[in-house]
Amino acid sequence: MQEQLIGLGPHAKPWPTDLIYDVELLEAGDRRNVLDRYRYWTVEAIKADLDKSRIDLHIAIENWQHDMNIGTIVRNANAFNVAAVHIIGKRHWNRRGAMVTDRYLTIEHHATVEDFVERMKQLKKTVIAVDNLPGAINLSDTTLPKDCVLVFGGEGPGLSQDMVNAAERMVMIEQLGSTRSVNVGVASGIVMYAWVQQHSL
Repeated sequence: MQEQLIGLGPHAKPWPTDLIYDVELLEAGDRRNVLDRYRYWTVEAIKADLDKSRIDLHIAIENWQHDMNIGTIVRNANAFNVAAVHIIGKRHWNRRGAMVTDRYLTIEHHATVEDFVERMKQLKKTVIAVDNLPGAINLSDTTLPKDCVLVFGGEGPGLSQDMVNAAERMVMIEQLGSTRSVNVGVASGIVMYAWVQQHSL
C-alpha cells in the first residue's frame, strides 16, 4: 500500500508575493503538520495569525525530571491555541512529542515555583492544579475559572508539594478502570477541552 503524503508539493508559478509566504516552502513543497490554510506560510506568519484568536487559558508544566510527556502537553496546548505555556524547573525539555508546535506558542520559563506564582499574580491568573491527590475535586463537578492556569506535574511523581500549596484548588479526572491515573499528556488534553467547553464553545 502506497503511503499518502501529508501537505502539498511545490507551489505552481507564478508564486504569491505576500510576505506571509516562505520562498523555500513554495519551491520545495509544504509537508508540515499544519492546517491547509497555513500551507507555505512562514512560522512567524502562522504564529502572528494564531495570536489574533488565542483563548485566555494558560498551561504550566513542572519540569524537574525531563519528562517525555511535556512535548505532548505542548502539542495539546497548540491544538487549543492557548495564550501561553509555562515551563517550571529545567529550561530544557524533550521537544520531540511537540512535533514543532512549540514554534507557534508563547513559552515562558520559570526557574522555581515561587517565580511562577509571582508571574501568575502579575497576570491575574488563578492557579489550578491537576492531579489525583487527596482533596482533589472531580473535574465534572467544578467550573474552572476563566482566567486560570492549569498546572500539570511529571509522569509518576505528579505535582510538587510547593505547587499544590500554591494552587487555589486541585481537580482530578474521574476514572472507571483499575489504573491509578491516566497519562499526564492525555490528562492535559482532557482538562483543556473541559475548559474550552465551559468558556469557548
